[in-house]
Amino acid sequence: MQVALLQGAPVLPAVDSLRILVMLATYNERDNLRPLIEEIHAFLSGADVLVIDDNSPDGTGKLADALAASDPRVEVLHRPGKLGLGTATLGGIQHAIKRDYDLLINMDADFSHHPRYLPALLAGMDDHDVMIGSRYVPGGGASNWPLSRRLMSRGVNAFVRLFLRIPARDTSGAYRCFRVDKLREANLEKLLSRGYSFQQELLFRVRRAGCRIGETPITFENRRAGASKVNPHEAIRSIGVLLRIGLRALFGVDAA
Repeated sequence: MQVALLQGAPVLPAVDSLRILVMLATYNERDNLRPLIEEIHAFLSGADVLVIDDNSPDGTGKLADALAASDPRVEVLHRPGKLGLGTATLGGIQHAIKRDYDLLINMDADFSHHPRYLPALLAGMDDHDVMIGSRYVPGGGASNWPLSRRLMSRGVNAFVRLFLRIPARDTSGAYRCFRVDKLREANLEKLLSRGYSFQQELLFRVRRAGCRIGETPITFENRRAGASKVNPHEAIRSIGVLLRIGLRALFGVDAA
């Protein structure tokens, strides 16, 4: 399916004929899902959207089915329970590879990642294999974040740049575009992470596969509806995984 950019977005000859999949991992995002998909299609009218729902008790999955029934650009993958962001992302990657998409875009489903940045992500794919919607390059930022969360995010990103040697300032954000052919080469079966460290380890793997990584500024926004799923226990566990991966990378040993 060809993609057209709307609302005065720049013409992108290298991108506009490609098949693009936008992946949304959902858990209790019923209030956000319909308007988010509408906004995505306002900027990328021909992109397909894959909703990966972890059996949301608020009915997100049922709403996704209804949207898919009325729009061939929407597809739904149902999972039996809350299996984690990492495995959901892997599921989306496998789907994109199996269906021979050219580009895969990952977004949070709570409007933290606004679709207005999609054209800039795609523009960067002219000369990169991965583009990150970045809070930490000039022009980027985060809206209404508490100081504790800002400090934690900055610290984790500094650690990842140092130990995993990833040339990016925002390694923890999930707003990204990937060239699917490069994902095929990234040995993702070796991934250790399934929680919040997944985003950093995924960059580590694609970097090792030779991906050119770029960043474009975004403002990360607080969710419009629902509750945050940040879990302190999961965050601590993820730091432990990153320590293991980082130390092995520091000494030249593969993290597998």
